[in-house]
Amino acid sequence: MASLTSNKPRNFGAYSHYATPCTRTHQIGALFLVVSTFFVTRLFDQWFSESNSVTPVIDLRRTSSSYGITTYNGILRWPERGYGSHLSLKIYVYDENEIDGLKELLYGRDGSVKTTACLKGQWGSQVKIHKLLLESKFRTIKKDEADLFFVPAYVKCVRMLGGLNDKEINQTYVKVFSQMPYFRRSGGRDHIFVFPSGAGAHLFRSWSTFINRSIILTPEADRTDKKDTTAFNTWKDIIIPGNVDDAMTKNGQPDVQPLPLSKRKYLANYLGRAQGKAGRLKLIDLSKQYPDKLECPDLKFSGTEKFGRTTYFEHLRNAKFCLAPRGESSWTLRFYESFFVECVPVLLSDHAELPFQNVIDYAQVSIKWPSTRIGAEFLDYLASISDKDIEGMIARGREIRCLFVYGPDSAPCSAVKGILWELQRKVRHFQQSTETFWLHNGSFVNRELVQFSSWRPPMPLP
Repeated sequence: MASLTSNKPRNFGAYSHYATPCTRTHQIGALFLVVSTFFVTRLFDQWFSESNSVTPVIDLRRTSSSYGITTYNGILRWPERGYGSHLSLKIYVYDENEIDGLKELLYGRDGSVKTTACLKGQWGSQVKIHKLLLESKFRTIKKDEADLFFVPAYVKCVRMLGGLNDKEINQTYVKVFSQMPYFRRSGGRDHIFVFPSGAGAHLFRSWSTFINRSIILTPEADRTDKKDTTAFNTWKDIIIPGNVDDAMTKNGQPDVQPLPLSKRKYLANYLGRAQGKAGRLKLIDLSKQYPDKLECPDLKFSGTEKFGRTTYFEHLRNAKFCLAPRGESSWTLRFYESFFVECVPVLLSDHAELPFQNVIDYAQVSIKWPSTRIGAEFLDYLASISDKDIEGMIARGREIRCLFVYGPDSAPCSAVKGILWELQRKVRHFQQSTETFWLHNGSFVNRELVQFSSWRPPMPLP
């Protein structure tokens, strides 16, 4: 055995006696090869990333630039930070005929609720997201390859139109879950639900028992003013934009065009009902003191004084600043509507959350003012802002408002595309719930030791 301290040189190369001396020419050639390989690899990576992305991708990340928004050759690009370089996910959309009870959640107990009726108002996003995911290139029809599962339901609309009451909504959801093996496998962690109104997931009374681990898409992030707990969880849930009327979000010619600043009659306006809310009542009182600066008409639900859609937006565009106080809940559709008549939205809702906040710098396109300081001081502040600054905020808002439009993910920029990017950050493969167990050979079984592939509904629920 050779000694570890032997001074005899050891030969580790099988063919070292044939080695050619390494000259300077060899060194230069090797360096050139390394540099060439580096640049070719970078070019290939860039080409691969762009060819596999949804073109063009969006990038509205905060930067050190004066506007906080960056573009690449005039195209807004989504940041790679935490998202990946391109969209790569597969979503399974449950079919309405696949599970007993889904049709009731979509059309009511007797099927009388029409989808066209549910496209209107704040609950329209519930319908639009469903329809757009059905058409999405990221939809899969194979459950085993899905990253996420979308559960369609129009329960806000169905409830408002008398298709189901609160008790029936609760019972129907529970019945649906008992027929979904993949929901039970993950404990609902990879399932997506949309709740588009101020009530959020509280519309489903037993949400905390059944979908407290699921991904919830909602414009409403805070209900602690009315409930002891909120259904929104910043770790897993996603804020989505409100549903602005299609007539205003279409490309080219919206029904109501913005006015030049010089032709706007008011400094600010608030178009909504008082509903006994402190912030709204303050604005209405303020408008009586300063009627030439602040417009706050007393809107009616019905009758000859009710604003039609066109009249509403014609009033909204007639001010430099559009005020968005809270109502029954923290979120407000007026914030999103403001971008489409090109007035600067002023958020007067302290607890409101906004969509895509880690991508859009809202301080560049809007104002948030304390709801407790609504008074003459507030109007003085707005009046102190120059038209040049207002025009700048409007121009930047024009760049990002496409993210508030519920269009297809094939469009260069849309709310659904933004939601897909956010969903990509939520993809985690779970096969663990209170009714899921695994064995040494990697198989997943239920409490009766039945392998997952053999699970049959109805399945036990918590």
